[in-house]
Amino acid sequence: MKTVRLISFLFFSYIKCQTLQRTLLDTAMQHTSSQNYLEENLRSIISTMVAQFLQKLTYEEVQTTVNELLDFAEKCKSLNLHESPSECSYQLMTTFLEHICNNQGMVDKHVFSDCCNINNTARHKCFLLYKKDDAGHSDIFQIPNPEQICETDKENQASVKERYIYETSRKHPFLYGPTILTMSACYETAIQSCCQQENNTECLQIKLEPIRKYIREISLRHHHLCEIGIKFNHKVAKSVELVLLTKKQLKANFSEIAQLAVDTKNLHQTCCEGNAVACVFGRSQLMNDICSKQTILSSKIIPCCALPVPFRGECIINSENDDKPDLSSLPLSRFTEDRFVCKQFTDKQDDFLQEFLYEYSRRHPELALPVILRVVTVYQNLLGKCCKLEDPLECYSHGREMFQRVVLESHERVKNHCDLHEKLGDNNFHDRLMVLYTKKAPQLSAQELIMFTKSMAAAATRCCPLSDDQQFVCMEDAASQQPCEAETICNRDAVPIIYCGFHSPGEEVLPSRKK
Repeated sequence: MKTVRLISFLFFSYIKCQTLQRTLLDTAMQHTSSQNYLEENLRSIISTMVAQFLQKLTYEEVQTTVNELLDFAEKCKSLNLHESPSECSYQLMTTFLEHICNNQGMVDKHVFSDCCNINNTARHKCFLLYKKDDAGHSDIFQIPNPEQICETDKENQASVKERYIYETSRKHPFLYGPTILTMSACYETAIQSCCQQENNTECLQIKLEPIRKYIREISLRHHHLCEIGIKFNHKVAKSVELVLLTKKQLKANFSEIAQLAVDTKNLHQTCCEGNAVACVFGRSQLMNDICSKQTILSSKIIPCCALPVPFRGECIINSENDDKPDLSSLPLSRFTEDRFVCKQFTDKQDDFLQEFLYEYSRRHPELALPVILRVVTVYQNLLGKCCKLEDPLECYSHGREMFQRVVLESHERVKNHCDLHEKLGDNNFHDRLMVLYTKKAPQLSAQELIMFTKSMAAAATRCCPLSDDQQFVCMEDAASQQPCEAETICNRDAVPIIYCGFHSPGEEVLPSRKK
């Protein structure tokens, strides 16, 4: 698996639809009208929503429910992409949940009776708790029987695509709707292409494998993002987005990045609520907004903005980081040497720290996200202490050295970890992790412990052979992506588990946060 270096759905490395071959992508785009795409795919969007909430329904049952919702959803077709996701899409969600609760068979089949006895807002949250993600345990689909799939495609191409959407959605209930639609276009085109080949079995294996791998990886990422939104406050989420956007678009000014961070955070929340209609509209709106500012955000996204929906979004998501600007004339000294730091920190703490995050991130795009977040936590704690003293400047003027120490300590932890992995080998290294964390994190269940240690051992196998800098970023980001349940293992310097980064097996584990 590739190293996934970023945790925002706008910024991650994955197996692209483009890897199916350029000709395949071109063919897929020819079948996609940017003007009518959302209208034409309203059924598919609603199918995604239904299958993600009602994972036990058969394909036929999902289609029946979709038909019953489409009458109400028809007016959502007229939504303007430049408008915010309309109230219509949220009314559709309420109507959908009421439909479930009014159908005793569905309630019994999914054990939703406790959700149906509470009001709308709480009911929605209750339904979300029943979603079960199989992404970590099974593939979304096996390579289909070529004769059967090609015959089905010849008779009804729409059925092939809809069944793919159904299977993907119910297996991966946290996967964002726009991603499912995009990959269904790639899947459909791969099927049509291979069914014209003499050796269609081999063709399907080659062209469907990148889709399978992509879905598997990004589904885990989206699920993780949704856990973040539930477990931590909006300030944390905004800070993460701001760092990632800054690293991606290094020449953009602070105000543009700050607003984009808020919009992206809000879109994550919408998509994680399972409202596929609002998620698709919201993604389109965000991508249109980004493309309207492409010249001031990043030169790397200009080719992407010429593509139609849904490929524009996927291209922007996977675009390269912008070229690093020359910032030598703008040192960070105003955060460590200016006498007015404490006034700015006291008057508008959140804004001041966000600007520090922005300035530090654009100067250090090579650092992993968890390391940057640890730096800003150290800076926040430093100012909290120094600004109470008679001579705060003398106190916080040591900030630069403290930032460097955070980076050096992170490098050292990773080095120790990889040295141990090299000494013990894969199997013995995992056994050592199991022993260590059984003692140091006894509150983890057996399943959580196994998942955590297996993931960290796999990260070591993947990351440690890389060059020093790549190894460092790889291990830090692998640690930052651990399940939120493993909370006690990190929580260093008051940074949430998902962002605390790498924890060396030789370190002491800090007590968990107070609940």
